[in-house]
Amino acid sequence: MNIIGRLTRDAEVRTTSQDKQVVNFSVATNDSYRNKQGERIEHTTYFDCSYWISPNVAKLLKKGTLVELSGRVSTRAWAGNDGELRAGLNFHTSQIKLHGGSKRAETGQASTQSKSNKVTALETEDDLPF
Repeated sequence: MNIIGRLTRDAEVRTTSQDKQVVNFSVATNDSYRNKQGERIEHTTYFDCSYWISPNVAKLLKKGTLVELSGRVSTRAWAGNDGELRAGLNFHTSQIKLHGGSKRAETGQASTQSKSNKVTALETEDDLPF
């Protein structure tokens, strides 16, 4: 199965009791449709993901990053601290494709580029012979 979504938090590397490392992260996928009344309905699904192949990938998995994941889905149920029953989706990831940086990084990059363009323009003005 493949899913495409954005990371909801930075990835974390954890070590199991058998000294194996796993990368844990969360991805949100969005879906929209129109109901019978013609209203647009937005639906977000959250997946708790695990990746066992290489812990180095955690450096690239930052909040907001758009990723395409291949793997398999499983469900889990548990009782919360308040006694309420809860359920979640786990995605056991076998492949990760990055489809660009986070929105936050793209915004920072754009502002950095505009600042450097301003510096270049000022330097050009100083180089004029008169």
